[in-house]
Amino acid sequence: MRIYIDSTDNTKAVIRIDDREYTRNVESPRDQDVLGFLVHCLEERNIKPEDIDEIEVNPGPGSFTGTRVGVAIANVLGFALDIKVNGSMTPVEPIYSSPPSITKKKDT
Repeated sequence: MRIYIDSTDNTKAVIRIDDREYTRNVESPRDQDVLGFLVHCLEERNIKPEDIDEIEVNPGPGSFTGTRVGVAIANVLGFALDIKVNGSMTPVEPIYSSPPSITKKKDT
């Protein structure tokens, strides 16, 4: 069983299980629950984690948080199930479309 995860758009998640694709659109990035959506899709098809033998994830570029979440989920599943992610046992690194917007600490 092969799964594909794409959460690079922070208002949309795409899960593909073999040849069936599931898409969830949300109003706000805060509503994007990629892991919950993945669990729902697997449960709908009566698939257990041990049935998964391959994971593919879109590493980006994309939104900072959306990309990071999808890649983290894929890497954790790959590690826990001892299977390849994007064809490798090495963790996938996210590709961001821009640097994170982190405020610098003010000088005091």
